[in-house]
Parts: sequence; C-alpha cells; structure tokens
Amino acid sequence: MLTPPALSLYVHLPWCVRKCPYCDFNSHTAKGTLPIEAYVDALLADLDFDLPLVWGRVVHSVFFGGGTPSLFPPEAIDRFLQQACARLRFAPDAEITLETNPGTVEHGPFAGYRAAGVNRLSFGVQSFDDGCLQRLGRIHSSRDAERAIQSAQDAGFDNVNLDLMYALPQQTLAMARHDVERAIALAPTHISHYQLTLETGTQFAARPPAGIPDLDSAWDMQEACQAQLATAGYDQYETSAYARPGRQCAHNLNYWRFGDYLGIGAGAHGKLTLGASQQVLRRWKLRHPELYREKAGTADAVGGDEYLSAQRLPFDFMLNALRLNEGVPLSLFEARTGLPRDVIATRLAKARANGWLEPDPDWLRPTELGRRFANDVIGLFLD
Repeated sequence: MLTPPALSLYVHLPWCVRKCPYCDFNSHTAKGTLPIEAYVDALLADLDFDLPLVWGRVVHSVFFGGGTPSLFPPEAIDRFLQQACARLRFAPDAEITLETNPGTVEHGPFAGYRAAGVNRLSFGVQSFDDGCLQRLGRIHSSRDAERAIQSAQDAGFDNVNLDLMYALPQQTLAMARHDVERAIALAPTHISHYQLTLETGTQFAARPPAGIPDLDSAWDMQEACQAQLATAGYDQYETSAYARPGRQCAHNLNYWRFGDYLGIGAGAHGKLTLGASQQVLRRWKLRHPELYREKAGTADAVGGDEYLSAQRLPFDFMLNALRLNEGVPLSLFEARTGLPRDVIATRLAKARANGWLEPDPDWLRPTELGRRFANDVIGLFLD
C-alpha cells in the first residue's frame, strides 16, 4: 500500500487593486468594499466540504496566494487560521506563507500577520526599476518595495521571498543584473527569478509591449543573474527558485515532490491521494469569486474533478519532479504513483541517451542540458 505524501493547504484570495497585463492567474480587480468576512466564511465552508478527503492527515504548510492576499487584514487571516487549526492538525513547524504586494501593506499589518501565525512573506517585487514597473502595470515603486521589505524584517519576519522577473519590456542585461543586486542587498532568505512570458488570455498576449528581449538576450540575463545569485550564497534548487541554506520554500517543495495539497478558494486547485484506493484526484473550484462564495460548502462549488489514469501519472509526476535541480530518487516515482519503474524505463533510457538526465539508475536528476531543454525532457513522458 502507498503511504500518503505530505499534505499542504493552498488558500486563494482572488482580488487585486489592479489586474497586471501579464497575469494569467485567477485574479479580479477589487471594486468597492471587499466582502472579506463573507469570503472567509466561504473559505471555511469550502474547507468543511473537503475535509473528508484528508481526515487524520497533518498539514505541513499553508500558502495564501492570489490575487493580492495582503488586501485581507491580519484579523481575517487570523480568523481563518484559527478555524482551520480547529479542523485540521497543523505540524508544529508548519510553514505559513502570505503573498504580499509592496503597494498594499504598511508597517502595522506586518506585526498583525506575524501574530496571526504567518511566518513567511512573499513579496511580488518583479523589478526595482521604476520604468519597468510602470510598463508591467504594477502599483508600487522601487522605493515602496524596499520600505515594505525592511518594515517586514523590522516586524520580526526572518523568512522572506522576493519575486523578480527578467526579460521585461525595454530591459537590458545591465538592468536585470541591477535588479538582482538590489534584491540581494535587502538580504531576503529566498529569491524567485523567472522570465516574463506572454500567457494566453492576458493583455500582453493580445497586445505585446514593445522592446521584449529576444530569446538569446533572455538567456544571457538568466545565466548572468544565476551566477550573481550563486556568488551571493543563494543556491538554485528549482528552475526559478534560489534560497539561502535551509530556506527553500517547503510548500513549493511539496508540489515538486508530487505531494498532496488541498486547494480552497475561488479557482483554487488541489491534488490529493485518496485513502485505501490511493487514487490521485485533481480538484478545482469555481473561478468567479461571487459565484464561488454563493456555492461554497456544496458540491456546486467544485469546478471539476479528475482522477489521474496510470497513463497520465508519469507525465504529471515528471512535470513537477524534474523542476528540482537535485531531482528525486526513482523510488519516489513508485511511492507517489503506485507504478513500477519499468513503465518508464524506455523513456528514461532515451532521456539519458540524449544527455538530459544523469546516468544514475536510481535517481531522477536533470543535467544542465536537461534543465535548459526541460520541456523536451518532460514531453518524453506524455502518453
């Protein structure tokens, strides 16, 4: 019998002050007063509905994502966490992350979030260049970002992530390096550094901005910034994640290791390994906040359920595991999917022959070439 993997909780708070033109997440521009108390009620009803899927399991991490979760005051986060702890067992050292926008927080709320139980903050900085921020449609300035991060640290947060993007409109290599330099100077424990992409359905996809760097220029930025981060003591442990020793994001590591996560909130996605059957279920919730709030706590709030077939499992596993620079033991594939390693033996042999995976027969670890051609490697496991 399979042992259920570690369990995380993802909570989606869907509103933003303004929708960014590059964003394809389920986020909605806040209009008027937000229904904060009613939405927390909906989250708890949603949690109650899904609880039978995770009875007796321990939550190892919580992630408040969005949207802009920092639009919710500390009191709302505190209420949700207290009620969630009454329904689920939380590990004593559970990592609890709140995404924040530097343009929506002041010094006071940071102490409140910390008192509520949040012990990790993730700042959507994206750039420290004011021109780049304006072209990205962000509501904060570089100075706002620096003040917010320093205020959080002053309030006692010692586990802080900064999100940075590169290959931005009209960005040069020197500008990308300068962004990383300013991020490092603020001494966060974790930096996420990822390339701007034009996602289907976004304003940028419909009307691409002028001056987006070409692929060669983007690669130059990635290589230079990777070296810069490594020199400063940030280890690249995942495709776009860099951390001080021991400060990797536990919540995201659980995703990449094909762990389980309960997803609640408008548009939230979850992945769960179910009881005696050990089937892997992907479940997602209704995307529109008002419709979700109206239906929360009933089956009508479920946007869809998908039970992963044996043919689909290898692809879903590799899509996550091969993001990790260190990879995972091949035995984890067997433990998480319930499939013997023989079912992927031919595809593994091809990946190793192409120089995309290290030759160790008991470990799934991408080579430097494999990391560069990650989509090709993962594509081998499509049935």
